[in-house]
Amino acid sequence: MTGVRLSVNVDHVATVRQARRASYPDPVAAARLAEDAGAAGITAHLRVDRRHIQDGDLARLRVSVRGKLNLELSTAEEMVAIALRVQPDQVTLVPERAEEVTTEGGLDIVSRGPRVAEVAERLIAGGIAVSAFVDPDPAQIEALAEIAARSAPIAGCEINTDAYTRAEAVDSERTRGELEKVRHTAARARERGLRLYAGHGLTPANVGPIAAVPGIEELNIGHAIVSRAVLVGMKAAVEEMLAAIRAGS
Repeated sequence: MTGVRLSVNVDHVATVRQARRASYPDPVAAARLAEDAGAAGITAHLRVDRRHIQDGDLARLRVSVRGKLNLELSTAEEMVAIALRVQPDQVTLVPERAEEVTTEGGLDIVSRGPRVAEVAERLIAGGIAVSAFVDPDPAQIEALAEIAARSAPIAGCEINTDAYTRAEAVDSERTRGELEKVRHTAARARERGLRLYAGHGLTPANVGPIAAVPGIEELNIGHAIVSRAVLVGMKAAVEEMLAAIRAGS
């Protein structure tokens, strides 16, 4: 696949399974189907509370995934140790609160820089590429780039598209404003030598303008694909998203 790549987040396949503490549906089987349908990689978030992806899922994903395995993690010490043991291709550092439904906002690199730098150094020394999930704010890019330059060669950043996707339900002017924030932040990231990813709340209806942002290499999308897969199957859901990405980019 050329152009903007798609990494399918399989967390919510595990969410359905964990609702009954059953053995199915299996997020690893879903990951295989997603890759068969054209996804370039798989994303999974191992949370401290284990609300969806479990440790065993992660171990099996590491064996099964043929493309890039992107593991979303908080900077908690337990999570760092797991990442170093499992060896995903990439870790994306994210904020995490026990009471949140899903990730709320980007990681605040400005205020948490020393801990981010420490964790990134250890992961990179262990042979794992590191990215960080950040809000579309140039100040966060500058803080991340400073870490990359001074202490840990962080590979890139994933721009949080949540505000953009929420704005589309309000009015088009606000949507354009949020999209411009993403574009401006992406441009700053490129200037600072960071690889660019994006995700959160993206659907086939709104993904096009994000896919068209210059420099975006990969989109991490989960909820919309898994929700659609419930109705039409994983293959069709991934193919629909890929078609929307290609149309936008």
